[in-house]
Amino acid sequence: MINARTMAMTTPHLTTIVPFFSSPPRTSICSPPSKNFLPRCSSPLTSRFMDFPFVSPPHKQLMVDLISSVETSLGSSLLPCSLPPDVQHFESPNGDAQGSLYVRSGDESSLVDFILGSWVHCKLPSGGELNITSLSAYLKPHTDAPNFLIELIRSSPTSLILILDLPPRKDLVLHPDYLKTFYEETELEKQRQLLEKLPEVQPYFSTALYIRAVLSPTAIMARIEAKADESARMEEIIHEHISPVAKDLLKIWLELCANGNRKVEKDECLQLAQRDKVFKNMTIEIDLGSSFPRLFGHDVATRILGELKIVYNA
Repeated sequence: MINARTMAMTTPHLTTIVPFFSSPPRTSICSPPSKNFLPRCSSPLTSRFMDFPFVSPPHKQLMVDLISSVETSLGSSLLPCSLPPDVQHFESPNGDAQGSLYVRSGDESSLVDFILGSWVHCKLPSGGELNITSLSAYLKPHTDAPNFLIELIRSSPTSLILILDLPPRKDLVLHPDYLKTFYEETELEKQRQLLEKLPEVQPYFSTALYIRAVLSPTAIMARIEAKADESARMEEIIHEHISPVAKDLLKIWLELCANGNRKVEKDECLQLAQRDKVFKNMTIEIDLGSSFPRLFGHDVATRILGELKIVYNA
């Protein structure tokens, strides 16, 4: 979710991560939603989450398109969001930081464990703003297919860090068929190379080594810097380059993973459950446990982390 070390690097910064499970393939749609689209568990707080109020129109449209694609594809297999109102939206006592969470779990028939969307906004001591938006999806241990992750971290109108990946859930050295199925045959490396051709794009290396360890060889971790007076160029990059790549990756995940038919035997299921639990615990303890108290204060952070531990079953 929100990586304390990433926070410390890009000014005070943040980083998010999230799992999955499914049934017979449903139609996967990654086209832009209706302008009036709202998630299926529509409510004023859900609408507030979907507003993404502190980011630019292309940035917001990308997040709304991705969430609508997930909900359209997974449909009724996703349960309504059940987070308490003061966890769906929260802020620091002084109002300098705000956040919103959106969680939907998969029903018993689904391979999806849960999807988690979030945004965090905070004012920086320098006078600027930090805005982070993320969408992640975890699968249940009944399948060994990868999870999905996208996070956009903006510390200025002309600076962005992008993390986009299908984090593997098996050792790729021990299981070359897994590498071939999810990363070679899907040609994910071409997506990364497309972005790297842009002159504004440079590789990004998280200081959190465990994050680098859990991502795939085709993960897109990019620092994108436009010239100080070219904020319009950053919006063009989001709309013309990041958005198509992110939607293609999500389409692959929905069709091959969330709506796929890979299931595992009981022994492997138990091993996957243990691995997933370790990863979730690290997300809570290393990332959120460090960054949330600093951003939102002890009381708010304790409330949010308590609910997320339930979601993560950590």
